[in-house]
Amino acid sequence: MSRARPRARRSRYSVSHRLTRSVPALIGAVLLVAIVVTATVAYRRIDDFLSATTGKHLTLGAVVEAVQPDPGTIAYKLQHGQQVNILLLGMGGYENDAPFLTDSIMAVTIDPNSHRVMLASIPRDLVVHMNLQTNQSSIWTNKINAAYEVAYTNIICCIAPQYTGHDGGGHAAEHEVGKITGLTFDRYIAIDFKAFRDMVNALGGVDVCLTSNLDDYTYPNYGHGYIAIHFRAGCQHLNGEQALQVARSRHSIEPEQSSDFGRSRRQQDIMEAIKKKATTVNGWSKAPQLLDALQKNIHTDMSLSDMKAIYDWGKNLPDSSIIKLALTAPAAATAGNFLYAGNCGMGPYASQLCPEDPSYRRIKQFIGSVFIDPAILAERAPVQITNGSYTYSDLADRVTTMLDPVGLQLADPVMHQSSRGTVILDYSGGRFPLTAKWLASYFGGTVVAATPTSPAPARGQQTYGLVVVLGHDFGVRWYAL
Repeated sequence: MSRARPRARRSRYSVSHRLTRSVPALIGAVLLVAIVVTATVAYRRIDDFLSATTGKHLTLGAVVEAVQPDPGTIAYKLQHGQQVNILLLGMGGYENDAPFLTDSIMAVTIDPNSHRVMLASIPRDLVVHMNLQTNQSSIWTNKINAAYEVAYTNIICCIAPQYTGHDGGGHAAEHEVGKITGLTFDRYIAIDFKAFRDMVNALGGVDVCLTSNLDDYTYPNYGHGYIAIHFRAGCQHLNGEQALQVARSRHSIEPEQSSDFGRSRRQQDIMEAIKKKATTVNGWSKAPQLLDALQKNIHTDMSLSDMKAIYDWGKNLPDSSIIKLALTAPAAATAGNFLYAGNCGMGPYASQLCPEDPSYRRIKQFIGSVFIDPAILAERAPVQITNGSYTYSDLADRVTTMLDPVGLQLADPVMHQSSRGTVILDYSGGRFPLTAKWLASYFGGTVVAATPTSPAPARGQQTYGLVVVLGHDFGVRWYAL
């Protein structure tokens, strides 16, 4: 089988972890200060906010937990070098005809040991076979963006108790995204379009840079119709409505902007802009407006302790410590990685994305390997991925796109002579032992010493550093054949 696409010029990735460690976290820190220094009126305001967003009231125990965290809490994990996983969801809200469908789905992993954060975007059109009902053998096939709404609509019957109530939608989404990524989520945050728009306006707007023009003539308005939107390439100041348009647009005439890859990148860039604005002195002065913006339109199971802990941990995190990636299918502007566009259970007329490996093993392996040891990255080994897998003509392109965000020094991929097994050709004379060992472990290959003439190089292949020749064995694993 082969779903080959032309190799598009690769661009380095960008996306949106920021809400997790900026606005709610910022608010958590503001809340903690207010608890200590303000009187009864401030207490009532804080209690109103916590009650509206989490369904819980402020207690003395919550304040104590923020200072002395219990084992298993986010604060405790961050203090003891344990990874924290948070699911970030963006939904239409009551201004939308499908208020609980999550247009934006992002898995955030905080790794306190390496002081890095992974942000992984999952496309809303990914079709999954969900088991959210009391009968665990009942399977509901739908797009991943529908998982959140099962708690708040009658779309299917007999929902399991853990997926009902205030946090039911968040926990349902956590369950399904967890099956894909292999992550167990500690908390979730769901924010709707109105809160997003009001949050940007409360900050006085944000500055965002686009890599190309964005022209979308079928952007949905608020009356079941469409409007045309236009944003020029380059940096510009956006208000709340404009930021929402840039984040949501799906049908730009520019190929670079119309793919899920381009959309995820814009969302991440906007959230980065929000984080920068919210963590400035001016952003702190906007805390009351941010509380008003978020109070009625954000849902989360995060506690005061969680919010403070994430803010304290990530307030000074540099952009270089953020690994931004997305699950994608081949499109005009990207080779894609783990997905393909097709019919995976919802009929021939629905827009769908399907996993190349229905078991999600390759996705889970990658998500679990994102935080490469800094000692490996410090070798700065030149690496090239080549395709010797017989029939999977776009495999090297997909693997290179997959690895782009993790910090390896990657060259453009090329085809290679056929190979049954995967090998790592070492042209360096052993100068990059840590990188060679990591590549051999990840790809299940053998390291082989090579010279510029032996074995004979493929056309366009580098003859220095390390070259991964993907064999038929890896192709079979990639496509779960």
